[in-house]
Amino acid sequence: MKLWDGHIMEKGERIAVVGPNGSGKSRLVDSILGNGNIRCIAFRDAFSLTGADYYHQQRWNSMDAEDSPTVMELLYRNHPAEVVRDHVGELFSALGIASLSEKRTVMLSSGELRKLQIASALLARPEVLVIDNPYAGLDTGARDVMNSLLEKVAAKGETGIILILSRESDIPPFITSVVRMGTVRRAGLDDKSRNAILSLPEASGDYHAEVVAELRNVSISYGGRKILDGVDWKIRNGEKWALCGRNGSGKSTLLSLICADNPQAYACDITLFDRKRGSGESIWDIKKHIGYVSPEMYRAYLQHAPAGEIVASGFTDIVGICRKPDPEQLSSARFWMNIFGIGDLEDRYFTELSSGEQHLCLLARAFVKDPEFLILDEPLHCLDDGNSTLAKDVISTFCRRKNKTLVMVSHYTENFPDIIDRKFELP
Repeated sequence: MKLWDGHIMEKGERIAVVGPNGSGKSRLVDSILGNGNIRCIAFRDAFSLTGADYYHQQRWNSMDAEDSPTVMELLYRNHPAEVVRDHVGELFSALGIASLSEKRTVMLSSGELRKLQIASALLARPEVLVIDNPYAGLDTGARDVMNSLLEKVAAKGETGIILILSRESDIPPFITSVVRMGTVRRAGLDDKSRNAILSLPEASGDYHAEVVAELRNVSISYGGRKILDGVDWKIRNGEKWALCGRNGSGKSTLLSLICADNPQAYACDITLFDRKRGSGESIWDIKKHIGYVSPEMYRAYLQHAPAGEIVASGFTDIVGICRKPDPEQLSSARFWMNIFGIGDLEDRYFTELSSGEQHLCLLARAFVKDPEFLILDEPLHCLDDGNSTLAKDVISTFCRRKNKTLVMVSHYTENFPDIIDRKFELP
């Protein structure tokens, strides 16, 4: 099959397309589509499996979650019944998701959604399977499982594999040829930018609490399935935590309780900023002191709006754009976009940016109000080596300031900045 620039893809060939953010990988994928029976899986499409009416907090609202299909209902809706019956068992077993069959899709973690995407695409028996950032949201074991499955699929000679990657280190052993695009920028934060962050004025207010968050014997269940079981965790002012755990272990659920997104928080013994949940404070009193980014936020921002407005929306504490930012908010957005090396994208529409550039915008959004508590759930999603180094430098520099507390999630040990000095792991 002819794909691009005269490249002929043989049956079962395994190609890695590697390049930095903004190098044109997404445009290359667009040029490939339409050439035949080709299926493309992109990170931005994962949450489309949860339904057209998906909103950010839906996963934590059990009544709304009941409106989403189960995993098997979704597959039977999208594929012939005999194909699902004959092949889904083998695929689910290979991906380690057999236990998810009756789970509502909206309740899946980003990693579980990723595996479901792979299974659904393979049920279509494509001639070529293109996967954009295949390892986004997957823990170490899940990455190994996916590589093993894709290698077996390609070895049968029926389906070619093309992986779109931002990092050379993500190229798996089974790849037979590599196409490199662009030049990776490896510089971190420059001295001028570092000094600009360190010179920001100290935040004022009454939330300089000794204990930023404390959970005591917290348990959360959905549909009879226990997500968190007796969790105790105390986060003190100025501490820098890595939150770890396998896909589906409850990391995002735990963060939803801290960020006041989960209504079950009122039934739990949780203290935020030295104030017990349910003692009279509103969720907006809490959120205005938290800077947050997560994979679940991504879909809410696929809007045809200028990138600068997307970044400035961090001031509203509402996921999505609800109103135009004022000049002061745009000025702060501009400052952080320049810090993250995307100042030239301010007037570009968000939907026209590469996935890596979009993720840098959402990461900058978490910083715009100079929050006291940073909660970063997989913040380096889709970033190349250079931008990952830059982002880690920004996080470390920001958190060296007084009264700055950090919780960060990543399945890659090397993604954690050097300022992290504590670890909380979910079983």
